[in-house]
Amino acid sequence: MRLLPWVAAGGALGALLRDALVQAYPHLVTTLVINVVGSFLLGLLLVRHRDDERLRAFVGTGVLGGFTTWSALAVQVVDASTAVAVVYLALTLGLGLAAARVGER
Repeated sequence: MRLLPWVAAGGALGALLRDALVQAYPHLVTTLVINVVGSFLLGLLLVRHRDDERLRAFVGTGVLGGFTTWSALAVQVVDASTAVAVVYLALTLGLGLAAARVGER
C-alpha cells in the first residue's frame, strides 16, 4: 500500500504520454514503437536501479506500465487482417524482448 501513490502517479503520467503519441501519430506502428521503447527502458531500469523500490514502482510499474499497453495491442490485432496481425504480434514480442535484453546490458 505504501507504494500505491508512486504507481498511480507514474501510471497517470505514462498513460498521458502514450495517449498524446497515439493521438499525434494514429498508427499501429506507434504502439509497436511505444512497446519496444518501454521494454528497453524497463530492462534498463531493472538492472540499473535494482534496489530502489520507489523508483521501480514509479517508473517501472507506473510510468512504463501506463506507457506500454497490451490493451491497445489487442484491439489493433483484432482490427487488422490476419497477416498483419501475425507480423505485428511477432514484431512486438520479438523486438520487445530484444529491447529489454539490450536495456539490461
